[in-house]
Amino acid sequence: MGKFVNNIDEFFKFCEENEVEFVDLRFTDIKGAWHHITYRMSAVNAENLEHGFPFDGSSIEAWQPINQSDMILKPDVPTAFLDPFTADPTVVVICDVYDIYNNELYAKCPRSIAKKALKVLEEKGVADAAYFGPENEFFIFDNVVIKDKDNEQYFRVDSDEGHWADDAEYDDAGNIGHRPRIKGGYFPVMPTDTMVDLRAEIMQVLEEVGLEVVLGHHEVAQAQGEIGVVFGDLITAADNVQKYKYVVKMVAHLNGKTATFMPKPIYNDNGNGMHVHQSLWKDGKNLFYQEGEYANLSKTALDYLSGIFHHKEAVAAFTNPSTNSYKRLLPGFEAPRILTYSSQNRSAACRIPYGAGEKSTRIETRFPDSSSNPYLAFTVLMMAGLDGIEKGGYDIVGPVNEDLFELTRDDLKERGIPELPNTLRDALEGLEKDHEFLKPVMSDEFIKTYIDYQFERHVVPVEGRPTPYEYISTYSC
Repeated sequence: MGKFVNNIDEFFKFCEENEVEFVDLRFTDIKGAWHHITYRMSAVNAENLEHGFPFDGSSIEAWQPINQSDMILKPDVPTAFLDPFTADPTVVVICDVYDIYNNELYAKCPRSIAKKALKVLEEKGVADAAYFGPENEFFIFDNVVIKDKDNEQYFRVDSDEGHWADDAEYDDAGNIGHRPRIKGGYFPVMPTDTMVDLRAEIMQVLEEVGLEVVLGHHEVAQAQGEIGVVFGDLITAADNVQKYKYVVKMVAHLNGKTATFMPKPIYNDNGNGMHVHQSLWKDGKNLFYQEGEYANLSKTALDYLSGIFHHKEAVAAFTNPSTNSYKRLLPGFEAPRILTYSSQNRSAACRIPYGAGEKSTRIETRFPDSSSNPYLAFTVLMMAGLDGIEKGGYDIVGPVNEDLFELTRDDLKERGIPELPNTLRDALEGLEKDHEFLKPVMSDEFIKTYIDYQFERHVVPVEGRPTPYEYISTYSC
């Protein structure tokens, strides 16, 4: 699988062969959400595909002021694919945002920022390719109810797989009783795994839109799944995350269910991560490989990883950008926050996959999650890693092969093993102090906009709302 077209001429031929009626232009905002505008095929020509389509940038959160709202969507034509969900033949094209006021790629467009990062990689001469392989986990629920009022805070998710359904009564059938239970969802067969056909449909549709699918399976938590796809370069991998999330949500929706990539939707069970495999290459050689070293990991790889750990707050502000992210990062739920590395050990923040030869040696950062904007998350991971390489490596603890979840906070302090920030507020405040390494790709205005937006959207609203558990712990004080 992969590209369906390579240039504008092939685009029009592809549209003609598929009797396309609509062209759907898509772009990503600061929080990672996909937006779109749809043109009739008859209104699309080679000139506007090359020079772009106008749109109102002031109507997108945290972007342009109303007095400078005109912006341009520049289609990246080789990203074109047929939308598998529209009633009429529609081709989707992923776009970059162009700033007409400064005559350059828009400084707040996440995809444009990621492209700048690739230019920095090329200019530094460290590597000529950066590969990313995200693993996005998701939940598929039968129903979700949310209430957010001044005197009432409430949510409820339901799934027939949940242990809470043990005593449920069904109108059309009996209660089957087969359920994964808490942390019991890894690889059970039917009838315990109820999502086999749903995942198969997701896998087939993902291939239709150009992803190369390897596998699918039930994940550890109740109602949780994962689809494995082949890695790509930084931009392709981020594009694929956007397509992946779109397909998972739509297939669930069309089957009368609802999918979420929220990091921690269920208390007391595993959450959704986005483990990110990474490697740098130059002249066809894997710079992360050094035969005979621990897990065949080169000094370049360790220096890269040390940069990620050194800039932990700034990195987490992008890889774990919601208050909910930090509810997932708790010991015992396979969501490592302890900043060390290990071969095979899934309790470390970085795992080195087992049995990796020259082509497959890589690092796997296990703390990121899918509430992140993939373009920004991958960019910040790479920029932090490049900083580590340029500095000759920061201090790093490891390898550590024991179960880190068994260590107390005192144990970690005694051994000098750092951890990720405890909250999104901590991460954002760290980013305020430490973003010099991001300046080649992110403007000061963008950093300020991002921090202010995250505080306004996530931190302050959540900190100001009482929770049911606070009533349990505090009501009778």
